[in-house]
Amino acid sequence: MSETSDPQLALGDSAARQLANATKTAPILETISPRWLTLLLQWIPVEAGIYRLNKVSNAEELDVKCSKRDQSELPTIYADYDAAPREYFLNSVSTIVDIHTRISDLYSSPFDQIKEQLRVSIETVKETQEAQLINNADYGLLANVHPDQVVYPLTGAPTPDDLDELLTKVWKEPAFFLTHPLAIAAFGRECTRRGVPPPTVSLFGSQFLTWRGIPLIPSDKVPLADGKTKILLLRVGEKRQGVVGLFQPNLPGEQSPGLSVRFMGIDRNAISSYLISLYCSLAVQSKDALAVLEDVEIDKYYEYKHEYK
Repeated sequence: MSETSDPQLALGDSAARQLANATKTAPILETISPRWLTLLLQWIPVEAGIYRLNKVSNAEELDVKCSKRDQSELPTIYADYDAAPREYFLNSVSTIVDIHTRISDLYSSPFDQIKEQLRVSIETVKETQEAQLINNADYGLLANVHPDQVVYPLTGAPTPDDLDELLTKVWKEPAFFLTHPLAIAAFGRECTRRGVPPPTVSLFGSQFLTWRGIPLIPSDKVPLADGKTKILLLRVGEKRQGVVGLFQPNLPGEQSPGLSVRFMGIDRNAISSYLISLYCSLAVQSKDALAVLEDVEIDKYYEYKHEYK
């Protein structure tokens, strides 16, 4: 055996790596989701953080009758307004990012430490925003479903019949269903079992299952507990008297609508601080713009896997 074949006399991998440059990634935040809900809503700028939702109070009384041909008298009506309309106040989702100046001075190549800390924190704030839009006890979607707009599944698992029932509640230009990804999978299995596999549609470069032409939008912020979740159906947009998002425009340090980043200074311990603030809310303009299918059961296999993994 020659001397050069002895591994003790050759440069090893561990030593050689000391001279190599590693290719590094920016910090990967696994909790980031597409946040389709915020993309699909119409966002309305709110002055002074207050949105007053005025409504006609005598809508059922507004009735126009056709007069007979030989009659010239015209019927008269008037719309009265709610004397105490609901007012929505923007909610704040905020956090402070602290970073030592020594860290940002010495270790900002190839990635800027301040920029990466802010990026990850902003993504977390936006994830919290979507969760609040769905689950906030005051303005969230689930807290603002009118009792007349709540339906329950026929068998537990989400079926085409259940989604058709939702469509009878939001039949005026429905925009999309919103539910947990596991509920979409369960609905797809029910459709396949019945021999009616749902078609797909492309939105934002991604494929979504549809029912009656309405896309099923996934969000892991829709609550899932004890093997059950919910399916929401929304009509969106101000012109359609639907669900709208609310934000504060023209914030100091604005990075995107309703979100700002402001430098708060450096303390005597050389810690630099940045305030991230996002102001938002949500309004359901009319009760028939939103409905929910409650107690939707996901497949027992998934329930088992999540309980015992």
